Amino acid sequence: MFVLNPNQVQRFYQGGAGIARFRGLDVAADGPEDWVASTTTVAGQPPAGLTRLPDGRLLADAIDQDPAWFLGPAHLAAYGADSSLLVKLLDAGERLPVHCHPDRAYSRAHLGCAHGKTEAWVVLAADGAGPCVYLGFAEPVPAGVLAGWVARQDAAALLGSLHRLPVAPGDSVLVPAGAPHAIGPGVFVAELQEPTDLSILLEWQGFVGDGAQDGTLGLGYDQVLEAVDRTPWDAQRLAAVRRSAATAGSAATAGSGGSVTPLLPAAADSFFRADWLRPGTGLRLDAGYAVCIVAGGQGTLRTEHGGTLELHHGMTVLVAYGDGLVSLTGPVEVIRCRPPAAGDPPPTPS
Repeated sequence: MFVLNPNQVQRFYQGGAGIARFRGLDVAADGPEDWVASTTTVAGQPPAGLTRLPDGRLLADAIDQDPAWFLGPAHLAAYGADSSLLVKLLDAGERLPVHCHPDRAYSRAHLGCAHGKTEAWVVLAADGAGPCVYLGFAEPVPAGVLAGWVARQDAAALLGSLHRLPVAPGDSVLVPAGAPHAIGPGVFVAELQEPTDLSILLEWQGFVGDGAQDGTLGLGYDQVLEAVDRTPWDAQRLAAVRRSAATAGSAATAGSGGSVTPLLPAAADSFFRADWLRPGTGLRLDAGYAVCIVAGGQGTLRTEHGGTLELHHGMTVLVAYGDGLVSLTGPVEVIRCRPPAAGDPPPTPS
């Protein structure tokens, strides 16, 4: 297992102080996103974004050298030597622009990439008045209407067309590729996503210099707007992708030791998985590649082959399949982020 240092990158929006608070740093590093256990580069800026392990190796190189140890046989059989996961700490120091991401089919057809960018947010902090996120068109939007909003950079129309969803710490939202969305100011999330940096900026004015160049994946708006989901999101569709911290306990697997709360709906399983772990006197977890974010408290993580690690708030830890069985103890809360399902059983309380 590996304790991962901050790996912050510059983006087109402000932020970074929330990452410093979460990690307990005295000075906020520059960059609103901390790419955790990343084998992905920032679009157009390699090698920016890649994670280095404590021994100096790039994680991407280490996985290439021993994919079976890092990922395990089930993952290798399903996905090859690709972690299929990128985790971020994302600090929205200002409202993010309205944007979306291509799905796998669009990426394969137009970008030569196997992954799209379905993502999910787990809210870690929500500051300010009325913290919220925005997701999905409330009404169907004709192609010409959307193209007009983008051409005129009508930010009020773009934002006003989306559902505004209040959020609180512990809430989670699955954001399918294609769905237009934005994150409100003061919202700090752990983000799970497919391992790409593919964004389509519907709103770009005030964020990047040239949307046609910087917001269209090099394809131009005439082409790239085809990737946008212009269908309406009704209450049922929204409910299917949201989990509330207030009701999450009802979904937890509990035992004498602790609890395991799934944070995302089953629709996320083919992209990534996330559980909120509260081990108490003990949880046992099966071997597997996982990114662990310590969301609160202190505790102990032990692995069958990798030793013992004392956990505290703000740590990020990568556990490999080769570390073997994992146990967690103590009054600690951990968000365990994993790649897409490949037939392995879920964690169970001890």
